[in-house]
Formats: sequence, structure tokens, C-alpha cells
Amino acid sequence: MTDCIFCKIIKGEIPSRKVFEDDLVYAFHDINPLCPTHILLIPKRHIASLAEVSAEDEPVLGRMLSIARRLAEENGSSGGFRAIINTGHIGGQEVAHLHLHVLGGPEPVGRMVSPRG
Repeated sequence: MTDCIFCKIIKGEIPSRKVFEDDLVYAFHDINPLCPTHILLIPKRHIASLAEVSAEDEPVLGRMLSIARRLAEENGSSGGFRAIINTGHIGGQEVAHLHLHVLGGPEPVGRMVSPRG
């Protein structure tokens, strides 16, 4: 995909603060962190959202989840973390490239969702 910001980050066309890279996954610090630890893990192959994954994507999804704990610990969240995948408009997905947010730090991250008023 030529206009995807995350694809451009993977290619090095847009700078990022990389924390991990292998043949399936690229991980970097979020540019607008919500917590002291806020890392994004993205598949190197463009997948628009979790709603579009298939059985062939299981290796990359498993890899993203399997390294989340290690990256959280290495980046200041040894007491736990939250892993979030926003999907589609209703789920709050802002970039049309599958990504896993890893949020944490020295304090609890707070409520998962705000109650409706």
C-alpha cells in the first residue's frame, strides 16, 4: 500500500523510534504516548485491520502477541501492561494498518473504556 503511514515507517520513509524488528513484525514507540510505555507492534505485511485477517495471518498475530510482554518489560512496564487492537470505525481504529498498542508503566493504566453518559 503506497499511502499507508505504517508501511512508510516500515520502509524507513518516515522516522520512528524502533524497539524491535524481525521478518514479520516491526515495533516502535508511539509518537503521542498515552502512558509512559506506549509501543505499537505492526505486521510488516499490510493488513488493514483485525477484521480482515485470515488463517494465513496466524503466524504474524501470534508473533505480535508473543513479543508484547518482552517489549513491555524492556520498556518500563515490568508489572504488567494492556494490549489493545482497535478495529474499524466503531473500535476507534485511526490508521488502516493492523496495530497492537502495548500500554503500561509504573502505575495502573486506568479504565479500559469510559462508561456511556
